[in-house]
Amino acid sequence: MLGIKHLTKRFDSFTALLDVSLEVKNGEFVCLLGPSGCGKTSLLRLAAGLDSPTEGELFLDGKKIEGVNKECGFVFQEYVLFPWRTVKGNIEFGPEIRGIQKEECERISQHYIDLVGLKGFENHYPHELSGGMKQRVGIARAYANNPKLLLMDEPFGALDAQTRNIMQGELLRIWEKEHISVLFVTHSVDEAVYLADRVVVMSARPGTVKEIFEIKIPRPRVRTGPAANAMRDQILKSLGTEIKKASGLK
Repeated sequence: MLGIKHLTKRFDSFTALLDVSLEVKNGEFVCLLGPSGCGKTSLLRLAAGLDSPTEGELFLDGKKIEGVNKECGFVFQEYVLFPWRTVKGNIEFGPEIRGIQKEECERISQHYIDLVGLKGFENHYPHELSGGMKQRVGIARAYANNPKLLLMDEPFGALDAQTRNIMQGELLRIWEKEHISVLFVTHSVDEAVYLADRVVVMSARPGTVKEIFEIKIPRPRVRTGPAANAMRDQILKSLGTEIKKASGLK
């Protein structure tokens, strides 16, 4: 689905990503882990076509990504909702821009409102919603554009622990129904092990693919089960080395 080949991204004073090659398969859930500043968000922005690579290429479904990638949905950590639009209005924005007729826009928005558990809140505005509810709107809005790939940049990072766990379960429920590939950035090893089919550990800057872990634990997963604990220990060991490098520690 997503192909990244020998990708390098340089800014004026530093190299964020260096010779990154990675694939996200059709319907796969992949998590990116790495120390701060290793280029995880830059990689998502490149996949979305919001930035251009210095070297290398990105492909979505075999088509080279050049310019804004309209076949990707993006969910940010911040609640990037239109405050003047209701829940329904926020979700319908993308389909409206694509020229879809009003009746179909309403059908799409109601489908995803029901799917993310916001039935009864259609006419509420963002300031009337909790953090978890706002992020549900963000997820529904991304899905409403019928993307081939969903890019998620620490979408639950601002939530409290209990709400975060609930949202992880809700995301998996939606993902299993919609069968859309997901590339998910997180700083939480626990979150990655719970969510992902594969976990990609990136090196300290310049970011490269250091190691890829395949998570073969059956779903639904037990967060503290022996298999999850063993996988978490392996990933922490790999990630810890890179965090020390990024911090200048030995």
